[in-house]
Amino acid sequence: MAVQLNTRVRGASEQVFPMPPVAGAVPDVRRRAGAVLAAWKVSPDVVEDALLVISELLTNAIVHALPPAVLRLSWLLDGGLGTLRIEVTDAGPARTAGEQPAGIDPDEHGRGEEIVHALATRYGVEARPGAITRWADLVAV
Repeated sequence: MAVQLNTRVRGASEQVFPMPPVAGAVPDVRRRAGAVLAAWKVSPDVVEDALLVISELLTNAIVHALPPAVLRLSWLLDGGLGTLRIEVTDAGPARTAGEQPAGIDPDEHGRGEEIVHALATRYGVEARPGAITRWADLVAV
């Protein structure tokens, strides 16, 4: 379920998607996020990159973190530039540092962070007690 927030500051829009911890949740949330980005009239090039970033950050939260996970999209238009902020917040690591999830082949995983860094204009991690937020900004001209 998407939640529309009332954040109308100088052309800003925000949408929040709680992430159910079930199989198939990533494609479902990705599809709903794509519909929101289309409604915001985000350029197709940015949407394509954004959907990949969303998939990588959500998958990371499911595979490596404790639930709940929440996706937050923010779109800000300012001076002809559009900035899309993608944030995924989870409850922190599910395993101790260096411990690999069962059934994950390291040859087929582990590149998500590199993909996010390559596509984002800016990115980062914010940690606070009980929550970690990974974010990426994509800028459209």
